[in-house]
Amino acid sequence: MRLLLVVPRAPGGGGGLTPNLSIVVLAALTPQDIEVSVIDENIDKINFDEEVDLVGITAMTATVLRAYEIAAAFKEKGKAVVLGGLHASAVPEEASQHADSVVIGEAEEIWPRLLHDFQAGRLKKFYRRREWANLENLPVPRRDLLKAKSYRLFNTVETARGCPFHCSFCSVSSYFGNTYRFRPVKDVVKEIETLEGKYLFFVDDNIVGIPRRAKELFKALTPCKKKWIGQGSLTFANDDELLKLAAKSGCIAMFIGFESLSQASLREASKSFNVVKHYEKAIKKIHAHGISIHAAFIFGFDHDDESVFEKTVEFVNKTKLDSVSFSALIPFPGTPLYRKLIKENRIITKDWSKYSGAVFQPKLMSQEALDEGCKWAWKECYSYKSIFTRLGSLKRHWFLHLLLNLGYKKWVRSL
Repeated sequence: MRLLLVVPRAPGGGGGLTPNLSIVVLAALTPQDIEVSVIDENIDKINFDEEVDLVGITAMTATVLRAYEIAAAFKEKGKAVVLGGLHASAVPEEASQHADSVVIGEAEEIWPRLLHDFQAGRLKKFYRRREWANLENLPVPRRDLLKAKSYRLFNTVETARGCPFHCSFCSVSSYFGNTYRFRPVKDVVKEIETLEGKYLFFVDDNIVGIPRRAKELFKALTPCKKKWIGQGSLTFANDDELLKLAAKSGCIAMFIGFESLSQASLREASKSFNVVKHYEKAIKKIHAHGISIHAAFIFGFDHDDESVFEKTVEFVNKTKLDSVSFSALIPFPGTPLYRKLIKENRIITKDWSKYSGAVFQPKLMSQEALDEGCKWAWKECYSYKSIFTRLGSLKRHWFLHLLLNLGYKKWVRSL
C-alpha cells in the first residue's frame, strides 16, 4: 500500500517558514508496511498522476478550499481521499462532501484504525476521537520525509496541546475541547536531542500556560543549549522566575497575542487576563530578559471604531515591539465567536477563501473600513520609519530582527 500525505499551500505565499508538524506525526503513526510520502505544497508541486492508494490531506480554514481542489483532482484519478485538521473537525459534514472519509479530532487513536479499515475495504465515512490522545511515548515525527533546507526554521517540536484559556475567537481551544495536556518533559528532551541545528520552534499554543510545568520544562531544556522561539500568553511577564528560566533555557523570542488596547474588547473576547494598563511594563520586563516579542493584534471587536488602527500603530512604535502582525477578527467555524455572529446574523460570507479578512459586519465601522484599516496598519508598521524606530536602539539579535522586518515589508507590498 502507498500513502501520500499532503499539506495544501497557504494563501498569499504564507508557507515555508516552518513545516507542518501534524503531517509528519501522521507519517510516524503509519505502520511500517505502508509506503508513505509527504508533499508540502508550499515547497513542492503535487504530482496528481503519482501511483498511490490513499491520499490524506490536512487543512485549516484558510487552506481548506485548496484542500478540496486537491481532493477532487485525486478522486478524479480514482484515488481514495481522507480529510482532517481543524476545519474538517469543525464542519465534518461539509468536508465529507469532498472526501471518502473525514478524521474528526486528534489522530493518534484514529489513524491506525482508519488505515486498517482501508486495507480491509471497509473505510468509514467519519472517524471520531473516542478519547483524548495519550501524549506519553509519542513516535518521533518523520522529519526525514521533508526537505529540511526548504524551511527557514525546520525544527518544530510539540510539548503540550491546548490552552488553559478559552478565548472566544480561538479555533484551537474548540479543537482540543478546552483541554490543556502535556507530554512528559523527559520525552520532549529526548526528541530534542535527536535534532540537528541550533534553533527550535515550539508549536504549543501556550507554552507558558501553566507556569509550574513551564518551569520544569525550561530547567530540562537548559542543558540542551538550543535557541528557541515559542508562543504564549502575556501572563508570561507576571512571573519573574519563569522569565529568568525561559531566558536561561535559550528563549530568544515569544509570539504573544495582545489582541487589543481596549479592555472592553478583551472582555468581549474572554481574554481579560490581558490587562491593557500593564502592557508597557510587561513588554519592558520581557525585553529586559533578552527575549524579543512578536505581538499580534486583532481589529474588529464590537468596541472598535476606526480610530483603533492609528492608536495601535502608535503603541507598537512607542513600545518598540520587535515585530507585529495584524488581522481582522475572524469567526472560524466551531468557535464561540462564530456561533455568536451566526445568531446575530452578522456573518456576510462562508466563502472560506475570504477568511483571512473581514467576513462579518462590525458594529462601529464598515466591513471595507476594517479590511483597509488592517492593510494600513501593516504598511505603517513595516515602513522604514517604523522599522528603525522600533529596532534603532535594539541590542539583542538586531540583524535577525532586521531581516524579519524586511521580510514582512516585502510581503506587505503585495497587500
